[in-house]
Amino acid sequence: MAHYTDVANPGSAIGEAIGAAMENALRNKLVEIADEHGCHYLTSGVRKTKAGNKVKKLLMADNYGNEYDIDGVLANEAMQPIIIFESKYIRYKKHNRDKGSWICTAHSAVRRRYHSIRSSIAILAGSWSQSSQAMMTSNDINLFLIPFEYICEILLKYGVVFQWREKEKDKATLAWHTYSELEQYQKEEIGELMASYVEEPLAKLITKILDDTIDRTVEKVLVELVSNLGEVKIYEFPSVEEAIEFLNEENLEGEFLTTDSLTLFDPPPTFEDDL
Repeated sequence: MAHYTDVANPGSAIGEAIGAAMENALRNKLVEIADEHGCHYLTSGVRKTKAGNKVKKLLMADNYGNEYDIDGVLANEAMQPIIIFESKYIRYKKHNRDKGSWICTAHSAVRRRYHSIRSSIAILAGSWSQSSQAMMTSNDINLFLIPFEYICEILLKYGVVFQWREKEKDKATLAWHTYSELEQYQKEEIGELMASYVEEPLAKLITKILDDTIDRTVEKVLVELVSNLGEVKIYEFPSVEEAIEFLNEENLEGEFLTTDSLTLFDPPPTFEDDL
C-alpha cells in the first residue's frame, strides 16, 4: 500500500522534507553542544503572548521594532543571545540571492540591537552560488556548506534518485514517491547524514566563539556621519584614539563635499581575495 501523498510540486515537496530532516538533526546536535557549554539552544521564543501562550516562532527585533523569524539562537544562562543560526536548503541557484539577502538583512539588523551576539552562522545545503556565498561572508556570516552532490549520494543509498532537470516532473514525482515509502527512521538517518558533513567544524567554531578566556579588545571603530540632506559617509579606524582625533576635527561638515563621491561609472571595490 502506497504511503505517499500526491502533491502539485513533488520536487518542492521532497526538498522541504529533506530540509526539515536536516534541520531536526542540526537542532539535536546544537542542543547537545549548548548543553556541554552550559548554554541554551532555542528555536522558539521565550516570551509569552497576551493570551499567556508561548511564542512558537523565534522572533528577534531590531532597533526599530521590526521582527525577524530566526531559525535558532545559542544563549547563555541569562538568556542573552551569543550566536544566531540559519539553515537553508536550496536546489536551484536562482533562489540564492533572495535567501542570502534575507539572511544578511536579518542577522545584521538583529546584531545591532543585541550587542551580546558574537557570531552569525549559516548552514547552507544544496546549490549555492559563489556570489551569494561572498555576499553573506562580507556581512560577517560564517558559512558551512553541504554540497548538492553529497545530498544526491546520500539519497541514492536509500533508492532515491535526486538528480533531475527543473522541468523533469516525472523524475521528481518518482523521487518523491520513493522517499515517501521510506520508514521514519530512514528519513531521520538522511537528515543526520546531511548534518554530519559539517558537524565537526561547526562544533569547533562554536567552542572557539564561546571561549571566555580570550581578553576583549577593540578591534576597530566605525564612525557614521549623516548629513541633514540624507548623505551618509562611514569611516573605519583601527583604534579609539584615531576615531576621537577624527571627531575632534573642526570641519566635519566638509566631509560631505560630493566632489569625491563615487559615480555610476565607478567599478565595484576589489579585495585581495579577488585578485
